[in-house]
Amino acid sequence: MGVRIKKGDTVVVTKGRSKGKRGKVLKVLPKKKRVIVEKVNLIKKHTKPSQAHPQGGIVDMEGSLSISNVMLVDPKTNRGTRVGFKVLDDGRKVKVARGSGETID
Repeated sequence: MGVRIKKGDTVVVTKGRSKGKRGKVLKVLPKKKRVIVEKVNLIKKHTKPSQAHPQGGIVDMEGSLSISNVMLVDPKTNRGTRVGFKVLDDGRKVKVARGSGETID
């Protein structure tokens, strides 16, 4: 089964310490079945001094989440929803929210 979540989608976290948080998907790692969501699952990373961070030190950054722990947000109900696919008359394949039947993006 392919990945139903793409970069730029808005998702809600369903499990773990970040449960209930929403954010935009920054990166999808399909081989590892993980996603990185903006401002969710923040971790502290110790960095050496570099041009980007001349001082070095401890930096907050987003950690990855299992793709099974996030759901796409339904544009109609503004809640998490399961996703299906539908082929439109013009041949485009679009995502469809299972709860409301609304097309996503």
